[in-house]
Amino acid sequence: MEARANTDRHRQRQQKLKEQVDTRVAAATEQKGVLIVFTGNGKGKSTAAFGTATRAVGHGKTVGVAQFIKGQWDNGEYNTLQPLGVEFHIMGTGFTWETQDREADIQAAEAVWQEGRRMLADPRYDLVVLDELTYMLAYHYLDTLDVIAAIVNRPEQQSVIVTGRGCHTQLLELADTVSEVRPVKHAFDSGIQAQAGIDW
Repeated sequence: MEARANTDRHRQRQQKLKEQVDTRVAAATEQKGVLIVFTGNGKGKSTAAFGTATRAVGHGKTVGVAQFIKGQWDNGEYNTLQPLGVEFHIMGTGFTWETQDREADIQAAEAVWQEGRRMLADPRYDLVVLDELTYMLAYHYLDTLDVIAAIVNRPEQQSVIVTGRGCHTQLLELADTVSEVRPVKHAFDSGIQAQAGIDW
């Protein structure tokens, strides 16, 4: 008897939940590209972006990537997605504390941004990933208003993903979806080396 009552209560809760979800699905009638931001101090922002890019490729979408900061090291997302037709433009200078050359970093960032801007203006791209872009704005390597204008004026059906810590407030306000990755624990803090296939 008690098991039957529990089953009935569960079914009622699930039916109520289904009605709420169905109502929200029915209300979502607009079709357009979205701006997604993955930010925060935790690990996994780029991983989330490239998971979405992989999903897009799986649906036959055209994807372009502008990777800022990344260096010349082996790149798992490139190794997987580039052979599938994803276009990559990689800054290739590495972390700013390694280069210690602001002018060279600015030039490299601007070169990658030119490709990013081109992809943002091209309706053939269904998704453009601007990986680690937030640092380029925070360090003033790129003009914030120029970047925002390119994102705002992109083709209507094109989606964009921006990743990186400390996302500019204007981008956060523009975004349709913002996910903040919060650090709870990180293996590196315990002295565990970064690993190919896990960390890059």
